[in-house]
Amino acid sequence: MRNLLIFISKYNAFFLFIIFEIIALTTFVKNNNFQKATFITSSNAVVGNIYLKVDQLTDYLKLGITNDSLAQENARLRNQLKSSFYVDSSAVKTVLDTIYKQQYTYISARVINNSFNRRNNYLTINRGSNAGIAKGDGVICSSGVVGIVTYTGPNLATVQSLLHENTRISAMLADSNNVGSVIWDNNLDPTKAMLINFMKQVKIKRGTPVVTSGYSLFPTGTMLGHISNLDVKDSNNGTGIEVNLSVNFSNLQYVYVVKNKLALEQQSLEAQEKQ
Repeated sequence: MRNLLIFISKYNAFFLFIIFEIIALTTFVKNNNFQKATFITSSNAVVGNIYLKVDQLTDYLKLGITNDSLAQENARLRNQLKSSFYVDSSAVKTVLDTIYKQQYTYISARVINNSFNRRNNYLTINRGSNAGIAKGDGVICSSGVVGIVTYTGPNLATVQSLLHENTRISAMLADSNNVGSVIWDNNLDPTKAMLINFMKQVKIKRGTPVVTSGYSLFPTGTMLGHISNLDVKDSNNGTGIEVNLSVNFSNLQYVYVVKNKLALEQQSLEAQEKQ
């Protein structure tokens, strides 16, 4: 308190000047309509700019919450897509009973770690077994196929990226349904992959979309990329042609985990056939 009094006493002339300036300015503005209007307009402009900046800052701080909300809404809409259902038709006498049953469901998740420039790449997402995610689930984003879930914890999961030497996605050419497999070759380019094991007799055009076949984890027609080079190349897994991947793996933020409700049944039946 003593220091405060000393400070005020030392600078009393300055404080008196400020007080008189405020009184003079207030009196001048109050008794002059033009100046009063100008002052109010200027004040409103300053306050308006402050409000605008605060609002922009608030929107920025809420951006993460907004993105999470949008991702969840997109997952809900994906669950309603026709490609998420299959037709269950059963004939009983003369009655044909056709029912659409849901085969695929989607869970939104955020990427919290990601590699794309190694020989074998992985992602970590902020959803785990508590959200219903399990090993073997497919992972996509708005641009196409991302990878396959490999391990899950209660709240997190790791995903084997499409950019991995052991990832093989059942694919087809969108214009001919010619089936093959998409793999990531040993060129370490995160924008390129290879289409292998397809019928060589089929005429393929540059720019042809390559999509999932629906034979494995992913719904039919999920984007993988486009044919970018018609020259047949040798890879560790045979000959193939180059595919320009649709997903930008260097900028992954939000993904969707694909739950195939028939996957276990399909795997069980196919395992019996191999015995």
